[in-house]
Amino acid sequence: MSDTENPSPPAPVTEEKKAASTAEADLTKYKTAADIVHQVTKKLIELAVEGAKVIDLCIEGDKLIEQGTGAVYNKAVKGVKVNKGLAFPTSVSVNNTVAHFSPLASDSQSEQVLAKDDVVKLQLGAQIDGFAAISAETVVIGATVQDPVTGRRADVLKAAWTAAEVAMRTIKVGNKNWAVTEAVSRVASAWDCKPVEGMLSCQQTQNVIDGKKRIILNPSEAQKREFETATFAEGEVYGMDILISSGEDGKARLEESRTTIYQRDSTVTYQLKMKNSRAVFSEVQKKAGAFPFNIRSLEDEKRSRMGLQEAVQHSLVKPYEVIYTPANTFVAAFHFTLALLPGGPSLITHPPVWYKPELVKTDKELEDEELKTLLARNLRESKKSKKKKAKADGSADEGKEE
Repeated sequence: MSDTENPSPPAPVTEEKKAASTAEADLTKYKTAADIVHQVTKKLIELAVEGAKVIDLCIEGDKLIEQGTGAVYNKAVKGVKVNKGLAFPTSVSVNNTVAHFSPLASDSQSEQVLAKDDVVKLQLGAQIDGFAAISAETVVIGATVQDPVTGRRADVLKAAWTAAEVAMRTIKVGNKNWAVTEAVSRVASAWDCKPVEGMLSCQQTQNVIDGKKRIILNPSEAQKREFETATFAEGEVYGMDILISSGEDGKARLEESRTTIYQRDSTVTYQLKMKNSRAVFSEVQKKAGAFPFNIRSLEDEKRSRMGLQEAVQHSLVKPYEVIYTPANTFVAAFHFTLALLPGGPSLITHPPVWYKPELVKTDKELEDEELKTLLARNLRESKKSKKKKAKADGSADEGKEE
């Protein structure tokens, strides 16, 4: 009997193959979310001009993210719609405002407009099926190659982007979280700047942007003692938040601004007592799920503010507070999402839209040789250089044996 008459059964799909194809599908969702964030960021940068209202940029950013995610993954999987939308509400934080500034129309600061030379941090995120790409970058209003950013604005901007590039290359399989903390501090000091104290970056998984493994910037003595050491592993995804201040200690504090961005804490359970609190919490779960949301997205702002009070009090919902460094200081930020793939680290989010070295003029430069060598490397080694390295290691070992 010939082989064609009795075909061999198809090879069974191994668990490994299944896992690999799932990981690939998940990565595609991350990358699709990142592409949407990139397009929205480009649009917001076009709109971020002298005289533009901060609240308008925030509303437009959220609207464009919803439109972008609404146009993809519309085929139901096993009869279930793919959950998608905002992974982080658009915030526009100016000068010494560190992050999370996204006012409501009823807030006294809702009239804030951008002015020439303002240091503006744009942060936003999209998610598809719970896989989130969050990005932030900093622009300086009115700066051009002919009229570049100078002085302390330039120092903080250059320090922040260089720190982001160093952090990307330090979040590597086998490295520890403290290596990133230390590297970011070393970069910031080259421009006489400081990372903002106690800022956290977290591991991400499906529907989780604040995972267990974390990186802390510029920790206080108490934070150093309490913070858990973590080792980066293959297959993990991190959202890295680089926030650098031109102030001398990187300390930040609460001021007048009302919190508008909140997030449900899925690790906490509590039976809310008030009817209004339960109704608002139910709306939050339905609209935002596990992701941060702005009160603006809820039906009734006044009722929502009151309803959230009890949920915040019992830690069911956590606030993203608006904090500030001292007056006359500047904060620059870059946030990127990075995957530790078998072939090496891979940037999920896009490089900054606005930042270019020729837009920033500063007298200070990075002198640290170790960090300069690190920056000269590609984020991922090419196959050729990996082979060269393996060959070199092999000949070194042979030399030792002789």
